[in-house]
Amino acid sequence: MTMTSPVLVTGGTGTLGRLVVPKLRDAGCDVRVLSRRRHDPQPGVTYVTGDLLKGDGIDAAVDRAGTILHLAGGPKGDDEATRNLVRAATRFGGGPSNLVHISVIGANRVPLGYFKAKLGAEQAIRDSGLPFTILRAAQFHDFVLMVAEKMTKLPVLPVPSAIRWQPVDADEVATRLVHLTLDAPAGAVPDLAGPEVHGMGDLIRSYVRARGKHRAILPIGLPGKAGRAYKAGENLAYDQTIGHRTWEDFLAARVSA
Repeated sequence: MTMTSPVLVTGGTGTLGRLVVPKLRDAGCDVRVLSRRRHDPQPGVTYVTGDLLKGDGIDAAVDRAGTILHLAGGPKGDDEATRNLVRAATRFGGGPSNLVHISVIGANRVPLGYFKAKLGAEQAIRDSGLPFTILRAAQFHDFVLMVAEKMTKLPVLPVPSAIRWQPVDADEVATRLVHLTLDAPAGAVPDLAGPEVHGMGDLIRSYVRARGKHRAILPIGLPGKAGRAYKAGENLAYDQTIGHRTWEDFLAARVSA
């Protein structure tokens, strides 16, 4: 990458972005970050204020970007935000040399709004005519920790017994994304998940133990198509790229009684 061809990172201040940006800098990239809030520039990193969902500031962000690493996401609206990004990117000299996107395992198989929006975002990229790379990843350890922290505020924890997760370490995902960003467009690449599959109840129990707490866990059913999808393991990736850091290792480093 050259100074005239920066890597644009959307979501560069989020959980994943905070790991990706310094790795790109270490690789010698000039980085531009699109953020909803104003930030002071850092060595090798400039910030553009904008909002993908509202369509604000995107043209300035994509202008002359050599590669786009699209990490921005939320509980809803990812499909529309990605369509806005793609429309802006195609207006500037044919677009970037590679549009790298992080999605979620099961985007095409789990019938929930979040997964459907992620699939819509993927489709917007596929239909754009731009060269692209899409990586689907499992839920991050950080996400599981956040869920556990919120749930354990209750005296009794209702946990869907059908849900199994294969959480992956965010830093391993960040490293993979940087490699993909520096490489040629590869289309859909193998999913990236953690080394172990856990029932949601087991994950919550391990967090409760690590915090030295005591909580009753009440297994509950998950009805409908979503329940069937989780029972079938449609959100898992047994035979794809597998990370190394386990949930137990993450938990030991982040939580103590």
